[in-house]
Amino acid sequence: MEYVILVDENDNQIGLMEKMEAHEKGLLHRAFSVFLFNKNGEMLLQQRAISKYHSGGLWTNTCCSHPRENEKTIDAAHRRLEEEMGFDCEIEKAFHFTYKSALDNDLTEHELDHVFLGTYEGEIKPNPEEVESYKYVSIEFLMKDVAENPQNYTEWFKICLEEVLKRAVV
Repeated sequence: MEYVILVDENDNQIGLMEKMEAHEKGLLHRAFSVFLFNKNGEMLLQQRAISKYHSGGLWTNTCCSHPRENEKTIDAAHRRLEEEMGFDCEIEKAFHFTYKSALDNDLTEHELDHVFLGTYEGEIKPNPEEVESYKYVSIEFLMKDVAENPQNYTEWFKICLEEVLKRAVV
């Protein structure tokens, strides 16, 4: 069983809860999102596996998840890069934000999301249980496509995209 770290608005841990229960109840928990770019300034997107418990088949940032109890958030981000995309690289924390969004399957995502940025040029070996597909896209294409087809992207991705692009060194 997988647990998430429940937090207050200042990211102080206030408990643990089974992941699905936290999403059913919409309780605030710690999360992270990794956004990677190549040297051409293109963003590496992941299409979530269709079988995921929410947002299956939607396009999103390179990887995202939840840290485990007593795991540093940056260590969790490195772990999930390996588990989801089959590689690891240097990343730095850029900012964090809090959001609450209704999702499919009667779930609610309520996260204090730590955002990490980095650059990657190497081989990608996605885990098919996590990732349906992946691609590098130009920022111009991405902004146009998100505006025209917002239903194809995850909620957290759309919420923090503008702030990511302000801080990305591409």
